[in-house]
Amino acid sequence: MPTSYPKCSPTEMQGLLVLVNAHKGSEDVALLADDLDLEIDEILPALDFAEVLGLVKVREGRATFTELGQRYMASSIRERKNILREQLKRTTLFRTLLRALEGSPGRRLTDEQLLQIVSVTAATADEAVQNIVNWGRYTGLFRYDPEQHLLVAVRAAPAAQKPPAGNRPPPSGPVAPETSGGRRPAPKDASGEAAAPPVATAPA
Repeated sequence: MPTSYPKCSPTEMQGLLVLVNAHKGSEDVALLADDLDLEIDEILPALDFAEVLGLVKVREGRATFTELGQRYMASSIRERKNILREQLKRTTLFRTLLRALEGSPGRRLTDEQLLQIVSVTAATADEAVQNIVNWGRYTGLFRYDPEQHLLVAVRAAPAAQKPPAGNRPPPSGPVAPETSGGRRPAPKDASGEAAAPPVATAPA
């Protein structure tokens, strides 16, 4: 498939496909726009990406379902997502993103790294990023962490643990807290009283 990026959301494309289906799988693009009370150029982003994904063909101003598009409309929601996921993986853009995710530390990409990749294939990278994230999340190709602004592979490696201070291994058992003078309190016996220190006995 060619290098292309989505200029619509999954919901917008789904709405267009439902409309085409209502017209028995084939209709003039101008009439589809009239049905939605929109201009033709307002439905073109959804129509273009549906064609990129192999769901429709547009010939002489008429949009018609492909065999895959017909199967898509007859499928369950889960099956539809599977179809979209496989079709997205065939596009140059999403194939590049997945390869970058697999090769990155922790299988994560920052917003800045994502923007750099998108800018290679999209003239208006800023506009493309949000739609790319939406499509990837919708189809389960990857996840997105909005708090850390990270694109995350579905099976990302766990975050590395920080070593203890001084590279010392953590104690294996409970450690008594230090007193304000920097010394640890004396151990206590079963009664709660401080145990007496061992007394060295003089040799006989």
